[in-house]
Amino acid sequence: MAARWPDPRPGAAPVPQALAPVLALLRERAEASLAELVEFAGIPSVSAQSAHAPDMARAAGWLAARLERAGLEDVALWPTAGHPAVYGHWLGAPEARTVLVYGHYDVQPPEPLELWETPPFTPTVVGDRLYGRGVSDDKGPLLLTVQVLGALLAAQGRLPLNVKVLFEGEEEVGSAHLGELVARRAAELRADFVISADGGMWSADFPSLTVSGRGIAAMEFSVYGPARDLHSGRHGGALHNPLHAAAALVASLHGEDGRVAVRGFYDGVAELPAEERAALAALPHSDAAYLDQTGAPGVYGEAGYGTLERQWHRPTAEVNGLWGGYTGEGSKTVLPAEAHVKLSCRLVPGQDPEDVLDKLAAHLRARTPPGVRLELRPGDHTGRAYALAPDHPGRRAALNVLRDVYGQPALEVGMGGSIPILDTFRSVLGLETLLFSFAVGDENIHAPNEFFRIGRLYEGQEAWARLLWALGDGG
Repeated sequence: MAARWPDPRPGAAPVPQALAPVLALLRERAEASLAELVEFAGIPSVSAQSAHAPDMARAAGWLAARLERAGLEDVALWPTAGHPAVYGHWLGAPEARTVLVYGHYDVQPPEPLELWETPPFTPTVVGDRLYGRGVSDDKGPLLLTVQVLGALLAAQGRLPLNVKVLFEGEEEVGSAHLGELVARRAAELRADFVISADGGMWSADFPSLTVSGRGIAAMEFSVYGPARDLHSGRHGGALHNPLHAAAALVASLHGEDGRVAVRGFYDGVAELPAEERAALAALPHSDAAYLDQTGAPGVYGEAGYGTLERQWHRPTAEVNGLWGGYTGEGSKTVLPAEAHVKLSCRLVPGQDPEDVLDKLAAHLRARTPPGVRLELRPGDHTGRAYALAPDHPGRRAALNVLRDVYGQPALEVGMGGSIPILDTFRSVLGLETLLFSFAVGDENIHAPNEFFRIGRLYEGQEAWARLLWALGDGG
């Protein structure tokens, strides 16, 4: 295994003397740390598929046992109506801050399996990368936090501040039951703020801190026509084809300028201040490099905005799936009985998920053509947009730590994706969340051949050790 602790980056700050034994222990454990990640990621904890319910339980149990070995106390599986959450704490610093560390142990389904170059649940080292489902989102970034807590307790006998951990098993299906759990366990989860191991850096070339994320609202709809598939020659032209109707409804969602055409969709959406647009333009982004990374032939989106502003600060309506009729090999000339569409909207500050879904539903109902029936179903995902205050103490500490580890100032960036639990922590617990993950956005997250850069496992360990120390004894 490629388990070598990376050399310090040029310009990196010396390790504080108090942390030297901790970092030395983590270096000694480099090979064991990677082996643990291979073992953890080998558990197919796919929350979306009921067949993997035993694997979800196995992953939760594995994680709880690892927390106990690290030295945390009161480790427990907290049941929900779905998959359990894993909790533990160390509260031996009564005069210090308390942070709540968040992550998730569930992963996306691996399909389509034929596109994987290595088995998704047999994590495989190729060069300086570990390939496997969940290694980047979120098992690698999550596990390294546990490894750091264990090293701190082993080397120093204590932590520099109080730590609670909450690792959930339903993030990939919208954290459907975590809000109720957080509300029920609010007293036990009380802290000064949250640090999330979920999220990710913008680029492998530049250290970055994600300080905002878009919200989400999802919906599915179906269009029904005849009671069964019919012969397209005998019935075509006499009955409305549900696939045609669904395609027309999808096409109605946007204007030719790329703007969402749903009435009231942009209510409450503010333009970025000029200084923030200038800061975006100054980031080391290239559309050409982005196209090379994605394999797309060109960028596209709402007119008047650049790629990063579209991704981080503008709302969207996207079709995530559209199907119906015959899709097998060869020809089967049918007029299908039904068609189905999955939609998701990414939201920005000023938008309410339920309000957006209501407007989207009204838009679709008003444009459903005669001869078919529309059925709407809410999706699994809702959550408001999130932004961390510029003066938050965790933000300042994290920027300093990233500079010290990587030897250059960290970029402050947005995130096009959504983490619904951020809204829950804010609304239920009154806590802000610092996103401090060492995954990178190009690591094929949610796609075949997901990977995690092995060096990031060790860089993340050093950074988390420095951050916890800075927020506690070093602060």
